[in-house]
Amino acid sequence: MGGLRAGAETQTVTSTAAGAAGTGERDRPPGAWRHRDSMSAYLLAGAVLFVAYLRLSETSQLNSDSANILLMASDLLHGHLLLPGWYMSDVSFYPTEIPQYALLESLLGVKMQTAHVAAAMTYTLAFLFAVLLARGGSSGRAAWTRTLIVAGIMLAPQLGLGVFALDLSVGHIGSSVPLLLLWLLLDRATPRWYVPVITAGLLAWVLIADQIVYIVGIGPLALVCAVRVLRGVITGSGPWPERIAGQWYELSLGAAAVLAAGLAWVANQLISGVGGYVMSKLPFYFVGPGHLHRNAPAAWKVLQIFGADYAGLGGVQFLLAFLHLASVIVVVLALLLLARRFFGEISLVDQVLGVAVVTNVALFLLTNAADLAAHEVAVIVPFGAVLAARMLIRGTGAASSPKGAARRARLTALVAGGAVLAGYTAGFGYELTRPSVPPANISLAPWLLQHHLTYGLSGYWTSSSVTVDSGQRVSVRALMQFTLKRDLWMSKSSWYDPKLHYANFVVLDSLPGFMNHWEPRFLIKKYFGVPARTYQVGPYTIMVWDRNLLNDIPGNGHRPKPVRSR
Repeated sequence: MGGLRAGAETQTVTSTAAGAAGTGERDRPPGAWRHRDSMSAYLLAGAVLFVAYLRLSETSQLNSDSANILLMASDLLHGHLLLPGWYMSDVSFYPTEIPQYALLESLLGVKMQTAHVAAAMTYTLAFLFAVLLARGGSSGRAAWTRTLIVAGIMLAPQLGLGVFALDLSVGHIGSSVPLLLLWLLLDRATPRWYVPVITAGLLAWVLIADQIVYIVGIGPLALVCAVRVLRGVITGSGPWPERIAGQWYELSLGAAAVLAAGLAWVANQLISGVGGYVMSKLPFYFVGPGHLHRNAPAAWKVLQIFGADYAGLGGVQFLLAFLHLASVIVVVLALLLLARRFFGEISLVDQVLGVAVVTNVALFLLTNAADLAAHEVAVIVPFGAVLAARMLIRGTGAASSPKGAARRARLTALVAGGAVLAGYTAGFGYELTRPSVPPANISLAPWLLQHHLTYGLSGYWTSSSVTVDSGQRVSVRALMQFTLKRDLWMSKSSWYDPKLHYANFVVLDSLPGFMNHWEPRFLIKKYFGVPARTYQVGPYTIMVWDRNLLNDIPGNGHRPKPVRSR
């Protein structure tokens, strides 16, 4: 009986607890369940997108640019916090992508696949933050429609240059992630004193990493704030001091943008002053009016970045590119709507996004940057996608039902948009089936290891890619094509120190193309003399000497080696 009684009491207590738990579950507000479900779906979508973009990244070839970022991150991971001795490009990536790469290297190691993982992570974050920003201030059907617009525009980067710019290269797409976070803050935060403070700090942080922020962040925010202050003062009522005081929030944000530029300058000076990395000068300049027509073809690179460059394509890829023209049309339409409403009642974030897109494209077309790849305008993809969603779709789905022609127009737009999105999704699936592309020069590292050649010299594109391919068991350092001097672009000065390293071979590459061909035979003979041994391995010519070539690099403290005949 005692055992039965104990069981009954236990059952009673358990039933009571279950009932209480059930009551708690039933009492939970429906909104909490919806929020939890939405968050779960959002995170699941992020995980799926990351896997997909990792696979898509692998369809494009990694090169020495990615390898050098990996090597910088490795140096950071080994305690060189300010990267002393490093010569950056004109973009440092120091506070943004380099710590990201270091974190991933601590888990995955210094290998090319780590760069694919980092690139996929970056584009996935840009995608997810763009969706959040697009949905701001909307609900119901409108929120979902905005989501689909952003997702459609950003879903499937064009194979080749599009994937390289958005889902592989360390470039301006990475700078869009902290900027999208900032626009999210400005879109959702109520005016408080700390918002401009956070704005200044965040803008300065990303500006240290990438000076494109002057064009797509600081400049647009300062300009928009100035316009809004002016409009408020002109249209306001009361004494002038009160009108100006009423614009304190916009004034503070504009001041924060200017302050961010100063903070970034001070930070760069401090980094340089204490022996940190060295930045290269910006290589850009405005072209004269008589030469602008030469930049006109660069507009096709805007199509590339939206996946709509159909020139020279055929078959499935032509159809996909042609279909992506819809994205360009939608973004252009959003910009026209923004221009029409710019001085009216419109959100600050919409204005900033629009100005950023226009200034980025204008800078691209008005400077020699037009000669470079489409990554120079990568930021306009998430910015343009968000702007299109916010400008074309009203914030609430509670609008009155359309009638007549308006209903037919909406139905037509819905059918057309659904067809385009279905095409984008199918195209994305097609892209994911494309074969992976191995890193550049992948076959060279094993051969060098097999022949016990562990430290040598070559051109930029054949240098650090081999170094990372070999797991740093082989080190190849870059020399300049036309002078044979040290190539101090994304490289470390100590690599060329003859007291630290012994370089006894040079690799030539006979494959055509900007990222391959490197055969300065005359200069090699002039400075290094005749090699003791020469090997031919596919497109590579490996020339080996019995001495340390670092002593003979021009400008490295030594005179040219006299030419000797054998």
